[in-house]
Amino acid sequence: MQDNVISRHFIEQIIDKDLAEGTCKTVKTRFPPEPNGYLHIGHAKSILLNYGLAKEYGGQFNMRFDDTNPTKEKVEFVESILADIRWLGADWEDRLFFASDYFAPMYEGAVKLIRKGKAYVSDLTAEEMREYRGTLTEPGRDDPDRERSIEENLRLFADMKDGRYQDGEKVLRAKIDMASPNINMRDPVLYRVAHMTHHNTGDQWCIYPMYDYAHPIEDAIEGITHSICTLEFEDHRPLYDWVVRELEYDPAPKQIEFAKLYLTNVVTGKRYIKKMVEEGIVDGWDDPRLVSIAALRRRGFTPESIKNFVDLCGVSKSNSSVDYAMLEYCIREDLKLKRPRMMAVLDPVKLVIDNYPEGQTEWMTVSNNLENEELGTREVAFGRELYIERDDFMEEPPKKYFRLFPGNEVRLMNAYFVTCTGCVKDESGKVTEVHCTYDPATRSGSGFAERKVKGTIHWVPVQGAVKAEVRLYENIIDEKKGVYNEDGSLNLNPDSLKILKECCLEPALAAVSPYESFQFVRQGFFCVDAKDSKEGAPVFNRIVSLKSSFKIMPKEEGGDR
Repeated sequence: MQDNVISRHFIEQIIDKDLAEGTCKTVKTRFPPEPNGYLHIGHAKSILLNYGLAKEYGGQFNMRFDDTNPTKEKVEFVESILADIRWLGADWEDRLFFASDYFAPMYEGAVKLIRKGKAYVSDLTAEEMREYRGTLTEPGRDDPDRERSIEENLRLFADMKDGRYQDGEKVLRAKIDMASPNINMRDPVLYRVAHMTHHNTGDQWCIYPMYDYAHPIEDAIEGITHSICTLEFEDHRPLYDWVVRELEYDPAPKQIEFAKLYLTNVVTGKRYIKKMVEEGIVDGWDDPRLVSIAALRRRGFTPESIKNFVDLCGVSKSNSSVDYAMLEYCIREDLKLKRPRMMAVLDPVKLVIDNYPEGQTEWMTVSNNLENEELGTREVAFGRELYIERDDFMEEPPKKYFRLFPGNEVRLMNAYFVTCTGCVKDESGKVTEVHCTYDPATRSGSGFAERKVKGTIHWVPVQGAVKAEVRLYENIIDEKKGVYNEDGSLNLNPDSLKILKECCLEPALAAVSPYESFQFVRQGFFCVDAKDSKEGAPVFNRIVSLKSSFKIMPKEEGGDR
């Protein structure tokens, strides 16, 4: 019998080879976000990949902020990112770093490059630099300042550091090759002047390193063995290697690129989300209609569901898009055996059982989860007056309508058979009460089998019912029109949020905690909103409906995981 072979994705294969050949003795990875916004579902893939590899190989995982651009960075974003990563379960232990921790060695590295004749100070403006850079088909032209002496470059760079120039007046460039077919190697900028207060270093510096220069230095200083990033950095890898080589770091970190995670019909662009927040279209970066990690957590997604989703997406070198329904599939799969199944009436109308004794209460034993007996049972009070869903009653029903209508009999879930006798309406014709009679011999669990009914409806006792606000979410994007209009604006779905104010929940839901989740019978999975819920006035977000359009497909043999 042949043993099953576990397919290993291409990054694991690279690491296996490096370890076998002695290129590295251990594995050290990092997650290096810029603190200029909230993380989204795509970042979750990078976090879990980097952390997962370190854990798989018994190595270390570093958390590091690439805070080299003080114009866009905030402490708020630092704190939100740390909260997201903790929630996902990636543990950096005591290894929390900032690129700004290394500003001094980065400056010393720039001085070293100048001394080696590998960097120079340029007076070109940003517009002039674009003109000199060339195009994809035409080589660039040498900067007029490219042949400045080492002594002059050292003096000018020191003057830049000492604040003697205005923003944009001078930059430090690498001296590589203005004719390189890779535009990133055409004397890229290493440092620029920026008189900005930094969230971590204050006013200590008025020059800041560019990302492409800073990142390889950070990796090298921390001893990162495998610098794993997304595919758009593939063309930047020669510059990454150049910086490491010219600054003579040994051992050198290895950059490896993988494909980003793209979800269909979602918004991840920071400027779009920022605009929606500022215009009040959403109530913050954690609005449950978004796919930021904070938004998914608030909506009720679990770390386990995100991990399963990332695993199903796999790791590859080819960009592709994944249907949002796959993410919904993962949260359904995670919650269906874990969470209790509760009764909640979202659009209530009163049901009165006319022949049920007034003042009597019975306790019905209800299974907490029909698919998982380990969750046990609970007792639910049953009485003469109940709430049912408004659409569970119709005076003049269409064919194949099996719920309540005059003369029809249904089962009240976990309780009795009832027969509808009529209804009461207000002056506008709206039904305010539905009336019925019950058969005492048909109590659930009694073994009654004299007749069968086609319809079963859920209910909530009027006595002790919990009044709650429930929010039903759809995609914030109009999926029929696509994400963007021709002018670049978003195609927003006007029905992305429906707020139900008068919902009635069974009494067991009187005391709930933020992020606690439940399955509501027939309605879907719901989570207690951590932002707007108050004691005695809970707010529930629908995480996902019960029906799924996603079908899990078997993977091809030998394919990426």
